[in-house]
Amino acid sequence: MDKIVSIRGAITVKENSVKDIKEATTKLLNEVFAQNNIREENVINIIFTVTDDLDVLNPATVTREDIKIDSIPMICMQEMKVKDGLPRCIRVMIQSYINLTKGQVKHIYLGDAANLRPDLKLDL
Repeated sequence: MDKIVSIRGAITVKENSVKDIKEATTKLLNEVFAQNNIREENVINIIFTVTDDLDVLNPATVTREDIKIDSIPMICMQEMKVKDGLPRCIRVMIQSYINLTKGQVKHIYLGDAANLRPDLKLDL
């Protein structure tokens, strides 16, 4: 039976460029969706945060225009600025109906963002 589950993920971006933000957003969402067998029609919403050093493009725009997911409510916010925090980072939280328990959910942390949650490291 499907239940509402929140899935987290994050990825770092090489540069504050349209190209790099598009690539990182696409890679992150593709991995989260694939690793958790998420179907677009089961997603309730997607919340993105980005660090303040990423300001040329927001991940929701990439999701709508490049990944062609445009029927899901999305919002982008600036990540809280923390001293010595991880730079150039996109974070995501996806709420979806899926047939997984919390223990079966695969949270995806890529690039230097893997250091945020080493306890959740996957061998991708």
